[in-house]
Amino acid sequence: MDDRIFSIWVYLAQTPLLWLTTTIAIYRLMTIISRQLGSPPFLNPVLLSIIALISILLVTDTPYAAYFDGAQFVHFLLGPATVALAIPLYEAERVLRRIMWPALIGLFVGSTTGITAAVLIGRLMGLSEATLRSLAPKSITTPIAMGIAEQLGGLPSLTAVIVIVTGMVGALFGWELLGLVGVRDDSERGFAMGLASHGLGTARSLQFSSEAGALAGLAMGLNGALTSLLAPLLARWLGL
Repeated sequence: MDDRIFSIWVYLAQTPLLWLTTTIAIYRLMTIISRQLGSPPFLNPVLLSIIALISILLVTDTPYAAYFDGAQFVHFLLGPATVALAIPLYEAERVLRRIMWPALIGLFVGSTTGITAAVLIGRLMGLSEATLRSLAPKSITTPIAMGIAEQLGGLPSLTAVIVIVTGMVGALFGWELLGLVGVRDDSERGFAMGLASHGLGTARSLQFSSEAGALAGLAMGLNGALTSLLAPLLARWLGL
C-alpha cells in the first residue's frame, strides 16, 4: 500500500494534477472537520482551505502561477456551479413570488449602500483614488468586480483581494449578525447574504437551507448586474 501511495505521489508531482488533487483533498478534509465541530462560522471550509493552501505554497516555495496551472479546473467550474444555483431557485419559486417586490427594493438599496459606503469610508481613511475605485465593486463576484474596477480606473488585482475578504467576513459573521438584528426568515437572510457577500455568502447560506441558498444565489447574480450599471454613475457622483 505504501508503495502504491508513493507511486501515485510521484506521478502527481510531475503533472499539474498535483495541485488540483491537493485543492480538492484539502477542501474535503476541511469540510469534514467543520461538520464534526458543528459548522461554526469561524471554521468555514473555504476559509480553512485558503489558509491551508497558502501555508503549503509558502512552505514549498511554490509560485502561484504553478499552483494555478494545476488548480485552474476548479476556477473553470465556478461558471457551472453558478448556473447550478438555478435548481434551488426553481424549487423556491413560490417564496420568490412572495418576496419579489421587497427583494427588488432591497437589491437597489443594498447595492447603492454597498458602493457608496465603501467609497466614503475609504475616503475618510485617506485612501488613494485608485484604491477607492477598486473598493467600489467589493460586494459582487470576482470576475464582474474586476471588470468594473478596470472600467473605473481601479486596480483589478486589488479588487480581487477586497472581494474575497468581503465574502469571507460576510460568510463568517453575516448569518449570525442578521439574526441578532431580528432577521429570522431563511429567504430574507439568504438574500441579504448573497447581496452583501456574493459566492461565499451563498455557500454559507446553503449550509442552512436550500431556500436560503437559492435566494442568496439570486441576489448575487442580480447585484452583479445592477452594480455594473450603478458603479460608474455613483463613482461620478462621488467625485471619482
